[in-house]
Amino acid sequence: MSHDLYDHRHYMIFNVSELGSIDFEVVLETSAETVRKSVDETKTFVKWEGDTIPECVANLTTKEGPYGHAEILEILSGEEWTAPMNEEIA
Repeated sequence: MSHDLYDHRHYMIFNVSELGSIDFEVVLETSAETVRKSVDETKTFVKWEGDTIPECVANLTTKEGPYGHAEILEILSGEEWTAPMNEEIA
């Protein structure tokens, strides 16, 4: 059985308004300024290694998840997270 590098990585989506609650020492993002945001910039997510949800993430009130790697890739490929390509050529 092969193991993916991301087998033990977990993700939680939440409202951008709660970014101030995140301890960037315990998640894999570096700062509130570098997180990826949804197209409308109302949601973001953080990731961590291991099965224990960091306390700052567990305490979020708008959280969705946790998700595994394959699940988050599918979510992030949706229109809420990926702006459609402009079909017009300038």
